[in-house]
Amino acid sequence: MLNSVVLAGNLGNDPDIHFNSEGESIASFNLAFRAGKKKTGWIKVTCFSRLSEICEKHLHKGAKIAVSGVLDHSQWETNEGVKRSAIQMIANNIEFIKTDGRGFAEGQAPGEETPF
Repeated sequence: MLNSVVLAGNLGNDPDIHFNSEGESIASFNLAFRAGKKKTGWIKVTCFSRLSEICEKHLHKGAKIAVSGVLDHSQWETNEGVKRSAIQMIANNIEFIKTDGRGFAEGQAPGEETPF
């Protein structure tokens, strides 16, 4: 079964950066995308290693990006015994569509020479 997703949208928050027990950087953010003529959908996007470092340096709330990756479905039970589940996107590629230029070298415009 094929699991491949491509979405374009705007970041709802600056990327949240943290590290796993092996020291690998992880970035996560919420992406707003058009889910119909008048609907907005939201999905959590998670990036690892070098891609997470690029997110931390170049992305910000409101930036418009296109992201490709796979969907990941998690299930767990709360301490109160309530079953929960969530779907998130694990990114393997990000294209900058529009940013405010943060993290780019002086004179380098977003879109010129993608840093990855």
